This record gives sequence, structure tokens and C-alpha cells, in this order.
Amino acid sequence: MANNMAIRLGELVERFGGQLTGDPGIEVTAIAPLDRAGASEISFLSNSKMRGLAARSQAAALILAPGDEPEVAASYDGARIVTANPYAWFARAAQFFVALRTPVPEPGVHPTAFVHPSARVDASAHVGPHVTVEAGAVIKTGAVIDAGCYIGRDAVVGEDTHFFANVTFHARCIIGARGIVHSGAVIGGDGFGFAVDGGSYIKIPQTGRVLIGDDVDIGSNTTVDRGALDDTVIEDGDKLDNLIQIGHNCRIGAHTAMAGCVGVAGSANIGKHCTFGGAAMINGHIEIADN
Repeated sequence: MANNMAIRLGELVERFGGQLTGDPGIEVTAIAPLDRAGASEISFLSNSKMRGLAARSQAAALILAPGDEPEVAASYDGARIVTANPYAWFARAAQFFVALRTPVPEPGVHPTAFVHPSARVDASAHVGPHVTVEAGAVIKTGAVIDAGCYIGRDAVVGEDTHFFANVTFHARCIIGARGIVHSGAVIGGDGFGFAVDGGSYIKIPQTGRVLIGDDVDIGSNTTVDRGALDDTVIEDGDKLDNLIQIGHNCRIGAHTAMAGCVGVAGSANIGKHCTFGGAAMINGHIEIADN
């Protein structure tokens, strides 16, 4: 690598695969849209309808599928990286370029943070300003807890998980490795449980937990309620957008994705590899099959 902002095309292909046509020594610094990419940037073609735009692109290299390569190559002079899934290749490369430019938080606990003496914070973790870590909580290797977060009693934050500023993670909740939780999310608030007696409501204590697997993304201001008796479960690889409500005792199967403003009522059981568009509403106590 020439410097911390540029990488040779050959190195990118070694990292992410694909078939390179062109000079492997070309250095690129970023990924940009087809119509705006310049001589030090790469772009991608994931929709065949955009072939004409790709052919006119000024990018140093294009990421494209085998079916698009012959037509684009006829009029585009830059390097080409041919791969079966250009969009996935773009996503991995974009992560790489972002990492080049993103400062790594210093390990340690900021002086303004409160960490209970019985909590365990790994020496490699970062705990930012004005964070609260309650008794018995565990923050594991490489975790990043940004400013103003709250980690409740006996909660567990997994390896390399990142809480952005002002996340609330209540008592006894658990999240696995490599999670991302964005600002304003509330994990483990009380579920909406009440009994009716004589026209008035009697609160039912919500004593379950929220259990979140590995590689889960949770968007800003999304809420996941703790279970009433059993746990609310978010399985590995789930992707939840902003402003989503997950009710108590729900189970969201692995690698399911939900767009913004989805609402899931209590005790819904959603399968693996499901997708929900924005503002979809799921009734309680129903089951949705895998895929």
C-alpha cells in the first residue's frame, strides 16, 4: 500500500477476489458513483440498465458482473474487476476504505465515565465520556462504547461490538460479537404487559432479557423490549433499521432484515432470512416461516 489512503487494484482483488483486467498497480483511494468517479476512484455496476453510464465513467476501475463485462469493455478504457456479486464486492471494499479513514478509538476508560467496581471492562475496550457501566456488567475485547451510553447491571457487550453515542442497554441484556447499535437505541426496556381489573390496568413485571447474537446491526432510535418471562431473541446477522419496535418475547430469526418503522408485536416468531419493507406491521403471537 502506497499510503494509508490508497491501495493498488491488485491488492484489492487479492483481498476480495474477482478477475482483474487492467494494470494491478493502479492506486485508488475511494469508491464513488458511476457518474462522479474520477481517476483515483473505483465504481460498480450492479444493475445492467446502467451499462451506458458505466461505459462513460471516468473511474479508474469498474466492478461488474460477467454478463455486463463484454458490452462495457467495448467502450470503457479503465480497469475492470469481474465478480459474480458486484454489490457485495462493493460493500466489502467500501468497509475497507472507511476503515482507512476512521480513527481507531484509544483503549481505556474515559475519566468522566462511571464503571462500577464489580463490572469487567477488557483492557482493549474503549469506554467514552460520561458512560455508565453498572454492577456486574461485562464489556469484552475490542468493544467500543461511545459517549453517554448506559450499560445496565449484569449486561454483556461482546467482542468488537460498537455502541454509538447514547445507546441504552438495560440490565442482563446480552449482545454478541461485532454488533453495531446506533444512537438512541434502547435495548431491554419493559415490554408492554398489563392485566385489566375493574377497568384499570395492572402492570405485569417484565423479567426476561434481550439476547442478541453476533453480527447484528440495530438502527437509531430502535427499541427492543425485554421479555415478560422468557427472553426476546434477536438471532445472528439480523439487520434492523431505524425506528423499529420489537415487542416482548419476540424471536427474530437469523439474517432477517427490517427497513425503517417496522413494528413487531409481542410474541411474534419470525423465521430466518426474512425481509420486511418500511412500516410493515406484524401482529403478535403469529409465526412467519423462513425465507
